[in-house]
Amino acid sequence: MSFRHHPLLVLTLALPACLHAQDREPTIPPPSIVEYHPRSRLVVPEHLVPRAKYPAVDVHGHPPLLNDAATISRVVAAMDSLNLGVIVQAIGTSGERLTRQIEAVKAAGQADRFVFFTTLDLGFVQRGDGQRLAEQLRRDVAAGAVGIGEINKGFGLSARGPDGSRLHLDDPELDVVWETAADLGIPVFIHTADPAAFFEPLDFTNERWLEMALFPNRQFNDRSRFPTFETLMAERERLIAKHPRTTWILAHLGWYADDLGKLGQLFDRYPNVTAEVGAILYDLGRQPRTARDFFVKYQDRLLFGKDSFRPEEYPYYWRVFETEDEYFDYYRDYHAFWKLYGMGLPDPVLRKLYYGNALRIIPNMPRRPFPVR
Repeated sequence: MSFRHHPLLVLTLALPACLHAQDREPTIPPPSIVEYHPRSRLVVPEHLVPRAKYPAVDVHGHPPLLNDAATISRVVAAMDSLNLGVIVQAIGTSGERLTRQIEAVKAAGQADRFVFFTTLDLGFVQRGDGQRLAEQLRRDVAAGAVGIGEINKGFGLSARGPDGSRLHLDDPELDVVWETAADLGIPVFIHTADPAAFFEPLDFTNERWLEMALFPNRQFNDRSRFPTFETLMAERERLIAKHPRTTWILAHLGWYADDLGKLGQLFDRYPNVTAEVGAILYDLGRQPRTARDFFVKYQDRLLFGKDSFRPEEYPYYWRVFETEDEYFDYYRDYHAFWKLYGMGLPDPVLRKLYYGNALRIIPNMPRRPFPVR
């Protein structure tokens, strides 16, 4: 039998090509992307999770500055309702602004609910600033800071070096800072770049088109102003490789939540690297089986973090991590137009994610809110 007359081939040729919406024109005016909100007709079991199964440490905490008793009381009440044991204040402060918060939570009787990271002024680094920053770091740790961060994305995107050019993440001027962190036994919490899509052309194939269009300051695709995503990832890896004694916490899963294989390779190469899950739930929830396998495999390297302190949003994380629910909404439609699915993480993995790994890598973490094991 010739291939030309093979019945399967004839059948295949007879089938119509896959149709796309652009092959036809709507017969009525179509909605804009911001107007179209279809209501799902799918009916499946749902298991809302208002409180985390185990007390959690939010290592990417951004509560308001904890300077007064009323603010502290309001934040603690929200924490109690969510089963948040401890928040890491990752709005990094230094000097008096740092000590004022530490003293305020002590005076409010809530010293076992908060720990504080210090910050580094990396906007414009001159020669000799590395030593100055290292000395400041020692003072802040002596005052009670337990880590550095959040070092924001400006480090790599907009921070400048002595000659006015972009300050590279692995600039040797700052080596003394990262080595001082290692000497002090504190982690460095670093947010490098942003989602890879933000560095790509703003066209209708970009799945983050709506967010980039709504927030022009999230467009990093102008090569005359910004490095590529790959450039920043390479600089970050060289930084990590130069400082193997330093514990690194990568914010937002290092922006590899949409390519967990790359994050796994980074974990495999560098045992001093951990990562937290703030503001990337939309990526985990669309790949629940792959993400579950990843979290099981790297259960000692992952930490819970939220990023923005909006109490009503935390239960979405609990639901993705703790249930196997299907096809439910994410809380911010311009991040994701798709639905979420639960990962159904095993209890031992949940305990490490929620609090165990944070207690291991962050010094002087309060122990009282957490189960004794």
